[in-house]
Amino acid sequence: MQNAQECIWILDFGSQYTQLIARRLRELQVYCEIHPYTKLPENRKGLKGIILSGSPHSVREADPPRPQLEGLKGQYPVLGICYGAQYLAHYYGGTVGRSEHREYGRAELQILDKDCPLFKGISLNTQVWMSHGDSILKLPETYQVSACTADIPVAAYWVRGEPTYGIQFHPEVYHSTEGKTMLFNFVFSVCGCTGQWTPDAFIESTVAGLRETIGKEKVILGLSGGVDSSVAALLLHRAIGKQLTGIFVDNGLLRKDEFEQVLQSYRHMGLQVQGVNASATFYKALEGITDPEQKRKAIGRVFIEVFDAEAQKLSDARWLAQGTIYPDVIESVSVKGP
Repeated sequence: MQNAQECIWILDFGSQYTQLIARRLRELQVYCEIHPYTKLPENRKGLKGIILSGSPHSVREADPPRPQLEGLKGQYPVLGICYGAQYLAHYYGGTVGRSEHREYGRAELQILDKDCPLFKGISLNTQVWMSHGDSILKLPETYQVSACTADIPVAAYWVRGEPTYGIQFHPEVYHSTEGKTMLFNFVFSVCGCTGQWTPDAFIESTVAGLRETIGKEKVILGLSGGVDSSVAALLLHRAIGKQLTGIFVDNGLLRKDEFEQVLQSYRHMGLQVQGVNASATFYKALEGITDPEQKRKAIGRVFIEVFDAEAQKLSDARWLAQGTIYPDVIESVSVKGP
């Protein structure tokens, strides 16, 4: 989190919908960060609220996902979605049990408590999307039911005396027709976000953060000619200029004249890039290999060797950078920890 930017944390329990929650918040121009429930940031500067995602797990398992919410619940607004709602009920004195009827699909939500801030401007009967096998059977003493469906008596609740809310359904899914309004109510009315985050603001904060972190030191960046590494190069260039050196390796597998065209494009952007024609080295490593997986491994190994040899020539560089698309970052982190 950079420059005390207001932020919503989304704690991920392995839900298939976690990315959708983040997307809905971005559409509301609210900055958010997805974190595995096992690894919460120590820096809470700018934190405005927390959303607990759904999960394929059950709170009734022997060892269910259990976040450490000490110092967070009751101090910051919290919204539990599906598993998140069950967790907040179960571990604070309530009861969660197996549903008599597994709910999956559309359901009609009946608002019981119009004073609940989540349901401001929401129809008294509205369509929501359910996907759960457990249900909340009993709420803790200070929890209050705010909505139900024909099949489950506790479809939503809020906690007296603190900004904590739970909903059994998924407001982030398109089929919850007023779900985005509920998320709007949480991040703006409950959390107090201003909704000023934009892609331009992201660029500004990212550049400022890079400049602050790197200082006057030099950076080496591996370039592939693709979008991910090129965007990383432009952000770094905007932040530190000539302190950045890119290395673009020709593995001999690019399209005709692509190496020269991409190299020229990089230089036209003002980037300082070293082009390395290593086609012969890659061809030699691939001789006699027919298995696709073995080819992939050979190409990866040779790329590392060529890149490392070229990087060694830049002995005064302190940082190594790479451009990684966001889904790869998410998929590289286990919600259960390392």
